[in-house]
Amino acid sequence: MTDKRSVAIHVPVLARVEGEGALDLAIEDGDITELRLRIFEPPRFFEKFLEGRHYTEIPDLVARICGICPVAYQLTAASALEKLYGVALSPWSRAMRRVFYCGEWIQSHSLHIHLLAAPDFFGCGNAIELAKQAPDEVRRGLRLQALGNELMDLFGARSVHPVGVRIGGFHAAPSPARVAALRDRLEAALPEARALVRWAAAIPLPADDQDFISVALRQPAGYAIERGDIAASDGLLIEPEAYGTHFTERHEPHSTALFSSYRGQPYLVGPLARLNLNADRLPDAVRALLDDIGFVLPSRNMFHSLTARAVEILLALTEALRLLADYRVPDSPWAPVTPRAGVATGATEAPRGLLWHRYEMDGAGRVVRARIVPPTSQNQARIEEDLRRSLAAFGLDRPDDALRLHCEKVIRNYDPCISCATHFLRLTVRR
Repeated sequence: MTDKRSVAIHVPVLARVEGEGALDLAIEDGDITELRLRIFEPPRFFEKFLEGRHYTEIPDLVARICGICPVAYQLTAASALEKLYGVALSPWSRAMRRVFYCGEWIQSHSLHIHLLAAPDFFGCGNAIELAKQAPDEVRRGLRLQALGNELMDLFGARSVHPVGVRIGGFHAAPSPARVAALRDRLEAALPEARALVRWAAAIPLPADDQDFISVALRQPAGYAIERGDIAASDGLLIEPEAYGTHFTERHEPHSTALFSSYRGQPYLVGPLARLNLNADRLPDAVRALLDDIGFVLPSRNMFHSLTARAVEILLALTEALRLLADYRVPDSPWAPVTPRAGVATGATEAPRGLLWHRYEMDGAGRVVRARIVPPTSQNQARIEEDLRRSLAAFGLDRPDDALRLHCEKVIRNYDPCISCATHFLRLTVRR
């Protein structure tokens, strides 16, 4: 390509992502000379806001970081503090925490697949256009999303910024009658979730073979969601306390979000990374379905993230049903807590990927210092690397509109929560 024209393309707000950002792309003589994913939302200073607050306030405060995945923030903070304080969760609390988290996975993944990502692969500009082409599939997705919200409401008293979690368990336990009614609906949704996996796997996705490192939690048995050790596809397996030894964050001038790296390299967190590292931990029925549709893991095609989210919806439904099968109201939904000074560290798997918290606490149970590393900031360097590789394979000599659409498709594929990452897409192309 010899065109030396300077071309500026501005997309004031990237549609179908949470938050705002921009992309600067410069192409000269057929090569990318500049590619910067700019997150320009102002920092929200949540970590600073937490300083001086009592441990009992933390779950409700961190829930406000994200309206889509508040459960992730609550349970990561709770697990960190409970470990520091030596709180032994009851088997009931452990099981219901996992059910609570499953609800968030169902609603978040359903929202992303049907309202944010899938329109890209059907030539649609939004979910309303997609609903004209695939009305039954979109309605199914909205039903699943609503079901996930109801599961969150069951234990959180509401689905947005829930308030049911406390350090040591939950404030209250739902009634057996309410659980039984919801369990029947979860059972009825299983065929829909299986159909969703088949539908997602049949969507024609770009062939996009890439080499990347997957990072996710892993545990000895079961698919890691609300607890586990941090694993990487190169063999790393560490406790959450050792995160800072292997993973680093850095500032880049063009972004108000931090860039994360693992041993100096970008890495992937999220549903595809989790499946790549935990395929052997899937329930037998889920693994049998993947074999039947020919979905091979590990996958090096980032666009398989769409299918991975559908698989995790089915997994979450299966887990919720298993854990609610013999539901009983406990003697107490929470365990007593005695605060002490020290460092609290925890990690869980938010729908978008690994979420890591660290709190320095004083003897009165108040926060001295807090550090929160969300999934999107961990994926930011990987997104830039993906854009470079994917654009080169796509063809840099294509029209600007085609390049812009492809860039948006790549970025949306990661389901970025840009607002969480500020501690998207205005596109500028120079040729």
